[in-house]
Amino acid sequence: MNSWIEIPEGCGFTLANLPYGVANGRAFVAIGEQAIDLAGLADDGWLDGAEAPAGCFAEPQLNRFLAAGPAVWSAVRQRLIELLSDSAVAERVGLHVVPQKSLQMQLPVAVGDYVDCYSSLHHATNLGRLFRPGGEPLLPNWRQIPVSYHGRAGTLVPDGASIPRPSGLRMIDGQVQFGPSVSLDIELEVGHVVGVGNHRGHPVPIGDVGHHLFGLCLVNDWSARDIQAFEYQPLGPFLGKSFATSVSPWLVTYEALAPFRINPPAQDPPVADYLTTAEPWGLDLHLEVWLQSAAMGAHGIAPVCLSRVGFADMYWTPAQQLAHLTINGACTRPGDLFASGTVSGPEPGERGSLIELTWRGENPIDLPDGSTRSFLSDGDRIELRGWAGSDPATRIGLGSVSGTITASPMEPGR
Repeated sequence: MNSWIEIPEGCGFTLANLPYGVANGRAFVAIGEQAIDLAGLADDGWLDGAEAPAGCFAEPQLNRFLAAGPAVWSAVRQRLIELLSDSAVAERVGLHVVPQKSLQMQLPVAVGDYVDCYSSLHHATNLGRLFRPGGEPLLPNWRQIPVSYHGRAGTLVPDGASIPRPSGLRMIDGQVQFGPSVSLDIELEVGHVVGVGNHRGHPVPIGDVGHHLFGLCLVNDWSARDIQAFEYQPLGPFLGKSFATSVSPWLVTYEALAPFRINPPAQDPPVADYLTTAEPWGLDLHLEVWLQSAAMGAHGIAPVCLSRVGFADMYWTPAQQLAHLTINGACTRPGDLFASGTVSGPEPGERGSLIELTWRGENPIDLPDGSTRSFLSDGDRIELRGWAGSDPATRIGLGSVSGTITASPMEPGR
């Protein structure tokens, strides 16, 4: 498919993608380096017949559009493809085209509930070996259910937001001390966004998941490993996770991702019936972690890539996670977000967290400015990038999400 809007070579926001975002209190769709003002298109009648709820694109979140369901999502998408590939309407539709760089992107949805999962066999095994050396890396339930926990929706932050270093209680040299985290980490994740919710008491059958999931985004679930280590037994993550979670600005629809759905790895032992489906809910995604220190930025040194990892071998799929999330009768709502958990691969350069990349500090990372990293320093900027598909000619982009570490507001003198 070709568009009358120029799409630079290598740009992942093609006519086959058309991800949704929110900026300046209204909805946009990205194509190339431009964005289409959906509210303006709707006001001028270009989206008539697609049955999108009146005024849903003139709101600071996409929730009402997501609630409208797959038939409306597809109709709007098809209409956009028609408009953007028809040069006869270029001049008139072009009135609603703006450069992406002119937009102040916001969170694309109002998230009522946020769940973080633990889907990567390689990540779970690595952490098991780090935290339980000499023991079985995986706990008995890990291969039976998609282990997850509820996070804080209130501390989800948009692309580019600063990340103040969190403070809390840590065990240092056998003593419990309060202070800023010294083991601040990243978690490279993929987020899945609910479109149509379900009613309480009515679980989502795994065969119906496609009716409920709208799209995905990139997620960095920042983690304070020292705070987490002191607090997580017996109830799990709390302050070590809840201070900030960065979410990328553009939602890539599952309809656009259809060509990149693949069979996930075989699960052993076989999982429960409610988690079993023959549909290919694995995803051929490719993800990267980039870091630029404050000194690197000051001296014009480009960011360095710390990790490149694929998503295709994730043990638990988004379909299984949504089915499990609701099997007890829990409800979901439009805009709810559940994340994959850290994405890691089998090789040392395919790890989605610093605790794995440096093996808890035993193997620090050398940076071009002469410094090293075991965990994050103030001024470090982390950017996650991603795309779907192995062939550069047909792949589509997931965009990126970044955040910069700032000093703790609890430090002395602040």
